[in-house]
Amino acid sequence: MIKVRLNGKMIDTTIGRVIFNQILPPEIGFQNTLFDNKEIRKMISDVYRRLGNYKTCILLDEIKRIGFQFATLSGLTTGIDDVVIPSEKEELVKTANKEVADIRAQYEGHAITEGERYNKVIDVWQHTRTTLNEKVEKTLAETDEGFNPLYMMMASGARSKLDQVGQLCGMRGLMAKPQRKVLGQVGEYIETPILSNFKEGLTVLEYFTSSHGGRKGLADTALKTADAGYLTRRLVDVAQDVIITGEDCGTVRGIEIGALKEGENVMEPLGDRVLGRVVLEDIYDPITWELLTSSGDEIIEEVSDLVEERGGVLYAPDPDTDMSETVHIRSVLTCEAQRGVCAKCYGRNLATGLMVELGEAVGVMAAQSIGEPGTQLTLRTFHIGGIASRDVAQNKITAKHSGKVVFTGVETVIQQDGIRVVIARSGEITILDTGGSRRAHFFIPYGAVLLVDDQDQVDEDQELFEWNPYNIPIIAVHKGYIKLEDVVSGETLREQLDETTGMRQQVITENRGSKILSPRILIVDKKGKTLGEEYPLPTGAHLLVTEYVDQEQTHRTPAPLGHLMARIPRSFGRTRDITGGLPRVAELFEARRPKDPAVVGEIDGVVKIEGIIRRSRRLVVHADDGSEHEYLVPQGRHLSIRDGDRVQAGEPLSEGSIDPHDILKIQGVNAVQEYLVNQIQEVYRMQGVTINDKHVEVIVRQMLQKVNVDDPGDTEFLKGEAVDKRRFQAENERVINESADPATNQPLLLGITKASLSTESFISAAAFQETTRVLTEAAIQGKKDMLLGLKENVIVGHLIPAGTGLDRYTQIRLLDADGKEHATPKKPEEVPVSRLELPKTRSFELQD
Repeated sequence: MIKVRLNGKMIDTTIGRVIFNQILPPEIGFQNTLFDNKEIRKMISDVYRRLGNYKTCILLDEIKRIGFQFATLSGLTTGIDDVVIPSEKEELVKTANKEVADIRAQYEGHAITEGERYNKVIDVWQHTRTTLNEKVEKTLAETDEGFNPLYMMMASGARSKLDQVGQLCGMRGLMAKPQRKVLGQVGEYIETPILSNFKEGLTVLEYFTSSHGGRKGLADTALKTADAGYLTRRLVDVAQDVIITGEDCGTVRGIEIGALKEGENVMEPLGDRVLGRVVLEDIYDPITWELLTSSGDEIIEEVSDLVEERGGVLYAPDPDTDMSETVHIRSVLTCEAQRGVCAKCYGRNLATGLMVELGEAVGVMAAQSIGEPGTQLTLRTFHIGGIASRDVAQNKITAKHSGKVVFTGVETVIQQDGIRVVIARSGEITILDTGGSRRAHFFIPYGAVLLVDDQDQVDEDQELFEWNPYNIPIIAVHKGYIKLEDVVSGETLREQLDETTGMRQQVITENRGSKILSPRILIVDKKGKTLGEEYPLPTGAHLLVTEYVDQEQTHRTPAPLGHLMARIPRSFGRTRDITGGLPRVAELFEARRPKDPAVVGEIDGVVKIEGIIRRSRRLVVHADDGSEHEYLVPQGRHLSIRDGDRVQAGEPLSEGSIDPHDILKIQGVNAVQEYLVNQIQEVYRMQGVTINDKHVEVIVRQMLQKVNVDDPGDTEFLKGEAVDKRRFQAENERVINESADPATNQPLLLGITKASLSTESFISAAAFQETTRVLTEAAIQGKKDMLLGLKENVIVGHLIPAGTGLDRYTQIRLLDADGKEHATPKKPEEVPVSRLELPKTRSFELQD
């Protein structure tokens, strides 16, 4: 370190920083921080925003010059001695091996299922590898006083991530198992990890396992590049006509946006999500009550940074809420522009850092922003050489703030050993600070073990509750004796033999016989009378109890309160490999119905389980107004509600994936938009890719452009016809003006392929897919193409209606300094072609 006098003050800095600061513009001051690639990127965007294009170009040239000069002088290079293996490695591996042996012992003692054993073993090795990587980073940072060449390359972000350096100095870890199918399934990993690293060298067996994973990486790359390219093409096609057509559509609608969380971990803070968006309401500083941004203005960097300083909380001028963790913003999802979208709803153009200009082709920009990472992610497996990495399952929740605990809807039973188990399916825990403001909020899963009481004072990092992430338990909520109904060996129950351990497990199977059986557990008293509700056993559940009755019918199998009677294994862990990700993104964009969707309640009310009809369990939801809705859930499915539970509209009644079409039907357009945006973003976030929400919003907007005509009234539409929203509104306005009956509609959710083919422009659709069908239909209907999008104009050889090709720019006249119009050279006569029309009929004459 050296001391430097700066503006009359002495500061501690380094020679490198002094040299680097000499090339920085004086306006941004002396930067006394460590510059890695992220910091440099941040600084460059700051210079661009504050000082403009010219000064940024000069700065970039200077960074390039100084970078090459000092990289050459430094003689920085790596050798085998720079690869330092942490001393803690041996101990970590030893501990992990002991844990794996314990898990195996639990499995052999029937304490856990095969699926749990597999998941737990994988988690142990994942955790060991993560811990070892942290030790690698620490060890490298401490060698050569932080000037280890390998560490400098990694920490600066120039080359190689901790993942790859971890393979050199730590351990290679778990390898992915090649499979015929691309989607993730059970047993995605080779259970034995590669304990060696590349410095120590791999054993023969490890080398074999390793080449296995490496081959998978290369095969995936080849197969997936085509898929990613096709996704991009579909996205471009569906969004190509989304252009900024006006400054402000004048809408008062928008969306509510908060920090993106997974569990209690903030994945994307509120400040980052609202930066460059236009707000719908005034927002204030929660401490000074100063107005930060007025309604209709863009949120700038200074405000976004302040929001983060305040912990993502704002002051909302509403006496009921006082503090708010969300902001109402304008969005393309709610834009009411007649064509395209307006600048206010879109917000900032991320390419320039300024408000978006008229004529910007934001649709194509969105499509490429989503499609391009797909191509990148395809190659992701290859970068790490087929190494498997998976999210380690979360199994406990700790308080992020100190405060008072408040329970809502929490029901518990106390087991024999004094442990309190949650039996409500919609319990919540809230933590309030001393002023009574809500600081944190958690949903408690069924079967979780509570570690705090209602109204308790908790400290920061204190554990609140824990649960088993691999299983859904079935717990006795009454004390009594066990009675098994319709659990017949060979029909609804089979013994599974695990070949590796020779252990037997009782598993419920689907009944395919002629007799309808519904396996369930009952809790009865000594006389055999049923106490409370039944416990249905879904297909795949592991039965943990047996029914025993002696000859005198006096002794039965007891069931203490809170007794674990069966468990349902959850799906095995997800691999963080885009091979699973790309099909999921395509599934969401194509709005496909999931293979076995959850049964979703359509009204608020109390649910009753009422027997079995045609191999399905009959559920009836009784609404407060006396109406009722009936649902049939296939017998093998696990119900996610209990008899007598209160359910909300849109809440799943059984296990399974939620169908986006159900969300649209029950909760409306806004709910399905939010669901799709969040689900698509989640897939990309799992890969560590950040895409701005507005790009996904543009595509989702295009999926909801059509409505289905319910009752045509006096309009020209037909019942059941799919019509463009704007055309529907225009026709309804015309009919209302004539004092006739307007049409009614239901919103439609179309996948991107279907949306592209049903676009208003038949030229664009024909150039995309199914050319013959599209053109035949257009000819039969005598369609007109108004040439409003980019694609159709390119095809007929017109100037595209984007950028300077917008209508408004064609009317520009040039004036001299004294106000006289420039004489423009005369153009040759132009043939006006404004629209293309296909003839309705064509006559043919036969000639001899």
